[in-house]
Amino acid sequence: MGNRLKTTLLLATMTILVMVVGNLIGGRQGMFLALIMAAAMNFVSYWYSDKLVLKMYNAHEVTPVQAPDLYDMVKTLTLQANLPMPKVYVIPTDTPNAFATGRNPKHAAVAVTQGLLNLMDRQEIMGVLAHELAHVKNRDILISTLAATMAGAIMMLASMARWTAFLGGSRNSNNNGGLGAVGMILMSVLAPFAAMIVQMAVSRSREYLADATGARIAGSPEGLAQALEKLDAYSRRIPMQASPATAHMFIVNPLSGGGLQNLFSTHPPMDQRIRRLRGTPAPDRSGPSGPPSSGSEKDSAFWDLMQGR
Repeated sequence: MGNRLKTTLLLATMTILVMVVGNLIGGRQGMFLALIMAAAMNFVSYWYSDKLVLKMYNAHEVTPVQAPDLYDMVKTLTLQANLPMPKVYVIPTDTPNAFATGRNPKHAAVAVTQGLLNLMDRQEIMGVLAHELAHVKNRDILISTLAATMAGAIMMLASMARWTAFLGGSRNSNNNGGLGAVGMILMSVLAPFAAMIVQMAVSRSREYLADATGARIAGSPEGLAQALEKLDAYSRRIPMQASPATAHMFIVNPLSGGGLQNLFSTHPPMDQRIRRLRGTPAPDRSGPSGPPSSGSEKDSAFWDLMQGR
């Protein structure tokens, strides 16, 4: 429940950002128009984003005849998760990765790369598929699409604010709270940065929840934990041609890197995800002589994870 409340608050923050930038450009009328624009973008994303992203990555749908093992794994997990059978796609790239898309569980699709199928054993693939089906079950696809679309709206509005400032925005200082041209330029820079931070927070929160739900669907966290270890290693060696706008959809960030790029990633640090799945503490938590968690402690941590605690 904590993750869901956090996501709601973050999306509310994104809506407020849209309103603030709209008000900055044109006062109350600008705020109203900004909300209409964001709503229109969300409408289009809701109905068409799944088709667009599948086409973007050249994903092709497979049947039980074409990919019997993959189809059987998805079917088994959907029964365990009490979900409708989604469409199954394969992306023709050697980079191991996967994502789910679709506006709701009845119109969902799960896509995995050929590289993932080549790299992993059945237990690990089941772990990855369970994670993606968890996104479907938790309706994360809709939430992440809304966050990404609203972030895009804020960036568009911020660009408009900059041009408004350059072309005489100071004349509207009464409408924008007296900020003037300098204030509009400053806000047009800060607003997209804030939107990126909020989008990142939404995505990270949903990834942790999907890991937990996916482990429950699969019946064990180990398959997903092992898969994440492999994904962390191989996704760095074999880079994927991916759009930053869709990076949050994948099980691991296709744009992953080090330094600041890792700090502002839409995905949580991989070692933290793996530790949560296995119920093991952070290395510095128990000290150099502290024994690792085992037995009932691991079981307790696992079930805490399942409950979202």
